[in-house]
Amino acid sequence: MPGTPEPRWLTAEELAAWRSFSLMTSMLTTALDSQLQRDSQLSYVEYYTLAGLSESPEWTMRISELAVFVNAELSRMSHLIKRLEGRGFVRREADPTDGRYTNAILTKEGHEHLVRAAPGHVTAVRRLVIDALDPAALRALRSTSDTIIGRMMNDQ
Repeated sequence: MPGTPEPRWLTAEELAAWRSFSLMTSMLTTALDSQLQRDSQLSYVEYYTLAGLSESPEWTMRISELAVFVNAELSRMSHLIKRLEGRGFVRREADPTDGRYTNAILTKEGHEHLVRAAPGHVTAVRRLVIDALDPAALRALRSTSDTIIGRMMNDQ
């Protein structure tokens, strides 16, 4: 288009870093999802949904806030909550402070399932990421991740 600035193309080094990072994030999510499915019959997003609820006061969170927490669209989160509800892991209730919202509440059964799933998941996270890095590299990973997350949050 006329007047559109020429993109700042990636250098060979930038492209190699981007491809490596992109492949790593994709492979890591797949590996963690496979471990959770195999060992706990939970998907990656289901596990983090239950974990988010378990860390919330009274094991309760608005479904819209939970969608932001796990980076899912609201419609996808609503379907996911319905599936988890069908398994007895969560229940839904109208938010007593604002009836326009629906809360997801972690059930005792859901919490117990999460507690059983957590050791295998943390073992996989440790094996694939944490133990692969020395303390300086781990700090750099966190700093880099926080910087990128901050950029994305500012762009919304």
